[in-house]
Amino acid sequence: MQTSDIAAFSIQAATASRGRTILTLLAMAIGVSSVILLISLGDSGRRYVMDQFASLGTNLLIVIPGRSETTGGPPPLLGETPRDLTLDDAIALKQSTAIRRVAPIIAGSAPISFKQLEREMIVLGSSADLFEARRLTMGQGSFLPPGDLDRGGNFCVIGSKGKTELFGNNQALGKWLRIGDRRFRVIGVLADTGVSLGEDLGEVVIIPVATAQSLFNRVSLFRIVVEAVNEDAVGRAKKAILSIIKARHEGEDDITVITQDAVLATFDKIFRTLTLTVGGIAAISLVVAGIMIMNIMLVAISNRRSEIGLLKALGAARSQIMGLFLTESALLSTAGAFFGFILAFSAMKLLAGFFPEYNLALVPWSPFIASGLALGTGIIFGVFPARRAAMLEPALSLSRR
Repeated sequence: MQTSDIAAFSIQAATASRGRTILTLLAMAIGVSSVILLISLGDSGRRYVMDQFASLGTNLLIVIPGRSETTGGPPPLLGETPRDLTLDDAIALKQSTAIRRVAPIIAGSAPISFKQLEREMIVLGSSADLFEARRLTMGQGSFLPPGDLDRGGNFCVIGSKGKTELFGNNQALGKWLRIGDRRFRVIGVLADTGVSLGEDLGEVVIIPVATAQSLFNRVSLFRIVVEAVNEDAVGRAKKAILSIIKARHEGEDDITVITQDAVLATFDKIFRTLTLTVGGIAAISLVVAGIMIMNIMLVAISNRRSEIGLLKALGAARSQIMGLFLTESALLSTAGAFFGFILAFSAMKLLAGFFPEYNLALVPWSPFIASGLALGTGIIFGVFPARRAAMLEPALSLSRR
């Protein structure tokens, strides 16, 4: 039996029941497009998060009070708490040659008011180094001026959303607003950069760190943002931070230093696992298409018993009969995968138009994975009908019994 004969037989069998064939192709296309879309959306989300972190710089380190690791020693005593990070700790870090900038941070919320308008906003106490370390941009005015960390001042930088809500379209620079029970002069307005890593800097007010300590009546720092001189110096900067703080905390190793590459590696692993998981869940929908393929082939066997009997009477082997039906199954799977790819490509283009900031794009290898799953599913579910057709007796088939 020639290849053209096998193809003609398979096409004729597949188109005999057009309604069921169309439903099967639709189910296969939806399954394939679901796999491609979910894999691509997961990968696009991973790339978006990676790009967001990369935009902050790859040589940042975050110093947090307390240890995140667990050791094999005895549990801490009742009431024991990690030692606070202080402004003097942040100042001491500047002595390392591997560190370029140090930005201590105190965070809290307070009512911000201008004339009769008032709203609750996040207040950050920091220094001039935060501007470069955090890759901030100014919309108007200037950021906190450089100077000694332990010297405060009654001036502030406000986010773009806060400026709009308190001042509207009026000029904010030089105006005085009230934070809690204190008055601050606005010296700058941050540019509107949207939400980055879940943080909307448009709704914050930044004041000198020493002033924030007085405002919140708090000495301890929330964290310290450290920028190494370059990417190669991140390791040396981390060792210097641990060594300096340990010496200042009476030999206690009681801080956690988080590096950007560690955070990136963690998020990358999480998103890759999540992408494969949701892709696997979507692949389950291909089982439905496989069952429909099996149903079509069983119907084809019932309708074409005489043809099968004639082929066997003419000497066709069981393997050739199985090959005919497996070819039909593969043909349906391949056609469904093709339409699924078109559907996924169109859906991704549509989503990319609605969400241009996420840079949505199909993963190059996802169509091959989805097509392989579709073809494998079709062949697996086509084995049983193919075996049933191959086992038919020629005489009984010709007599349609």
